[in-house]
Amino acid sequence: MSADQHSPEPPDAAPDHPALAPRAGLHRRGFLTGAVATGVAGVAGAAGIAGAATPASAGATTAAPVTISAPGISLTAGADGQISVRDGAGTERIRLTRFMTKDTVAGLQPTTGGTPSPITLPDGRAAIRVDYTLAAAANGITVRAVLDVAPNRAHLRWEVGGSTTLVPAGFMFGRTVLAPTAPEAFVALTAWNRDAGGGIPYETNTGVVYRETWADTNAYFRLAGTTPAWTNATWIHAPGTVTPTGAVTEADLVLGAMRPAAAGTTGSGRPLGVEVWTDRPFSLWDQGGVPMPLHAEVANGGTTARPVQLSWWARDFDGAVLGSGTVSGTVAAGATWTRTFTVTAPAHGIVFTEVCATSGPDEAFARTNLTVLPPFDYQAGADSMFGIANYPWLLQPSTPAVLDLMRRIGIKRVRISYDGGPGLPPATLDAAGLAHNIELAGIPLGGTTAQVAAWADTNTAKAIGANADWFEVANEINKPWMSGQTAAAYVRDGLHPVRDRLTAAGAPTKVLNAGLAGMDYVWTENFRNAGGWDLIDGFAFHPGRGNFTPDYAPAPADWTMGDNGTYWNFLGGLRKAREVIAAYGPKELWLTEAYACTKPNSWWHDTYRHAAENVLLTLALAKAEGVRCVNWYQLHDSVLGKPQWADPANSEYHYGLMHRDLGAKPSMLAYATAARVLDRATFVRWLTPANPDLKGLLFDSPDGPISILWSRKDGYTLNPTHPTDSGWFPAPEPWVDPWPTKTTLSVQAAGTTVREVDCIGRERTLTATGGRVGVRLDGAPRIYHGLTSTPEATA
Repeated sequence: MSADQHSPEPPDAAPDHPALAPRAGLHRRGFLTGAVATGVAGVAGAAGIAGAATPASAGATTAAPVTISAPGISLTAGADGQISVRDGAGTERIRLTRFMTKDTVAGLQPTTGGTPSPITLPDGRAAIRVDYTLAAAANGITVRAVLDVAPNRAHLRWEVGGSTTLVPAGFMFGRTVLAPTAPEAFVALTAWNRDAGGGIPYETNTGVVYRETWADTNAYFRLAGTTPAWTNATWIHAPGTVTPTGAVTEADLVLGAMRPAAAGTTGSGRPLGVEVWTDRPFSLWDQGGVPMPLHAEVANGGTTARPVQLSWWARDFDGAVLGSGTVSGTVAAGATWTRTFTVTAPAHGIVFTEVCATSGPDEAFARTNLTVLPPFDYQAGADSMFGIANYPWLLQPSTPAVLDLMRRIGIKRVRISYDGGPGLPPATLDAAGLAHNIELAGIPLGGTTAQVAAWADTNTAKAIGANADWFEVANEINKPWMSGQTAAAYVRDGLHPVRDRLTAAGAPTKVLNAGLAGMDYVWTENFRNAGGWDLIDGFAFHPGRGNFTPDYAPAPADWTMGDNGTYWNFLGGLRKAREVIAAYGPKELWLTEAYACTKPNSWWHDTYRHAAENVLLTLALAKAEGVRCVNWYQLHDSVLGKPQWADPANSEYHYGLMHRDLGAKPSMLAYATAARVLDRATFVRWLTPANPDLKGLLFDSPDGPISILWSRKDGYTLNPTHPTDSGWFPAPEPWVDPWPTKTTLSVQAAGTTVREVDCIGRERTLTATGGRVGVRLDGAPRIYHGLTSTPEATA
């Protein structure tokens, strides 16, 4: 069900610019670059340049500098075609230097100079046109820039023509940033949306920015899209779009002491934009009772000042309003308005927030989650079951912060770590006390002897060099599911060569099979028959789960296939894996990917509240079934190939314990709750209440028995009321309790009080009378401390 995210793929129609990519070990702004040409699909179209404006005087051009200005910004084009950008105080901040075209015939061709002209746009505003010169090798390619300004913003347009073989995906523009105080930073921009079909809001992309920083202000290059890996100290990758006469690249340059989202609003000319944030990494607080400041910045992307009403609210996991209010102000054109709202932190848990700006018919809003998670002293050490499968988002906001967060929520093992790979290198994890494995894909199944040997040599050496505890040899190679295909080839071309090399090197690295997509027992049988079972130390699979509770366990003979089949169940697959291990021979059982996907408004996936409940129950069931390690997939919403971008339609994007903005989902608190409760726990047995719809697990711990109880009176199917004619399911907000049936169960208490813990770790105390206490159960699992070892026994 999951993609191999640590093997990023370039976007469609991306230019092949290996000489423009950052070199290993160097900061992106710390080197210059060459250029190479690669032939990709050509662009058909007539030669020439599209005209968007006329000269101020017919036929008038000048080699003298040409200047245009608006409040907060001015542009001056020199006789050499370079453009100087100054702020409202007249300080030069940036120079726009050259433009780079790409063509299947001429290759990469930078401009070599240019002639500026003052022009008038159709709306009467002054602008600058620059007609560039190119080398003879450009083979007739023409480039013209049209530049105009608005408050705090310049619009940059490069029109390219003269060739029918242009490759707009490879266009770039050059820039020099004068005396910045921080390196250039890439930020993807998003906006929150409310869907007409109802359901929970979600983010969509609104472009990207490259941020330039000085002590007193910022500048932002805004584009519709870019590939950050192809941007360097000289060039910004700025793909163009096809026009009838060639191609056009457009960008906006915004100046001002504003945040990236505001720059995006200003640069795109949108009426309103809102961004919210906190000053704490992951918006995480250590304790209750303290102020939790929430900052909001409103941007006016229009050309006139506007009155704005700003409203906000904060709710807890039960929907109780913890704070709200409305303020009014006026925001100038191209300017921002910042406010801070404060809510008092609960003792433990999550606070959902929204800030909404309205002005006339226009509205913009943003959401984020604040959390309180006190520190915890985990004791399980190397015996811990808790791991993480992926954390692809460039380790923001910092490596120490990410390490602190992983330790805070109980992570003890990382699935993939190697020097030069995604995420944190082995030495960093070792220093932080985190164990680490490695997983490497790309086995050349059916390849030549030389190809197989080269793959095995390279990747086994990489695993040994990383000092990986376990080498998971490839990922989800069992496709088509339940077909048994690839098993023998995998053993021959992947697993056997790796095991041979590990043995020859005397390496202590243990071996896991490629984590299977679902519990594919047909593939596993073929794998065993091909000799694979004797080559592994542990058996790994990925128990994908659809709209079923984790304790749904249909018999394997009844599994249906397909993207929405019952093959994608958790407990049934886990029990089948144990059955296979019992039949084939002892192996450790690993879940190298487990998840609770929160794709918005999708009936097949979890709602935010269901996900938290299911994270807790998934981990408790894994502990009960003897799983050695669960690598949760993944730390935050993202895909490695496009870090920071929102991707609402892609389920792969939504597996995170945190949102894209690094605010926690309830899932993250549920993971931490499970890690804390089960840290030193050992499974005892399933509980057996008299009512068969009531379920429970009993664990022992140094602090006494731990019971986890829930009800299945509402069934094992989640989102059962979803429409059958559409994939759209208007999911409830996360503070809405989805379980209609509540059942009270009288259980045995060991003392006078019992401590109840919900799925996100909030506690309440129940009072026992006569050795018994009533607990109110529904489909959400709850944890109980202070019951006897036979809590379900009748009086």
